[in-house]
Amino acid sequence: MVRFSKCLETAWNRCIVVVAELHTKQATMRTSLRALSLFVILSLLHIHCQGARQSQDLKCGACRALVDEMEWAISQVDPKKMIQTGSFRINPDGSQSIREVPLARSEGHLLELMEGVCEKMNEYGERVDPTSNRKTYTRITSRDGKAMDLSDGALDSRVSAQLKFACETIAEQYEDELIEFFAHENDNVKDKLCSKRTDLCDHALKMPHDEL
Repeated sequence: MVRFSKCLETAWNRCIVVVAELHTKQATMRTSLRALSLFVILSLLHIHCQGARQSQDLKCGACRALVDEMEWAISQVDPKKMIQTGSFRINPDGSQSIREVPLARSEGHLLELMEGVCEKMNEYGERVDPTSNRKTYTRITSRDGKAMDLSDGALDSRVSAQLKFACETIAEQYEDELIEFFAHENDNVKDKLCSKRTDLCDHALKMPHDEL
């Protein structure tokens, strides 16, 4: 959002300068040429800003979808099921550094889930907000077979492939952060991880929470 705002600010400032010149009595051919040049510059800026915004929407959507899928997978494991972690080596005092943690949020289990989580992006579609033209990504195929509203969403193999690639990139670049959050956090992980920690979502805090 910062880059997009800077693009608009630059374009607006240049518009003010040229419009002021066009309203003077000394408007010349040179000013007309500058106006034409400005039009070209604004067109290029618009294309650049729109591309940057779409890329950000994709990354944000991939992050939020990744969190949704991880949280759902974690919820499918019995929370009472525990696993021992730590070192089985005997300490000088005769004790062992072993502790029990819930299997669902153990590092090993989380890493295992992350290996296949991005495959789920094939079940997501793209939705475009008619007012802001911002793109969001939601499940088009339900997990339990129930009918879903597809009126404002589209399932496209190209979009799914882009979302999957973005998901894989995020999972690789932010593996430590993902493990940290899923091992300890339970509330509002999407906004905490995708916006505050990674800055992948510029507007995440203003977005409604996705339904699982």
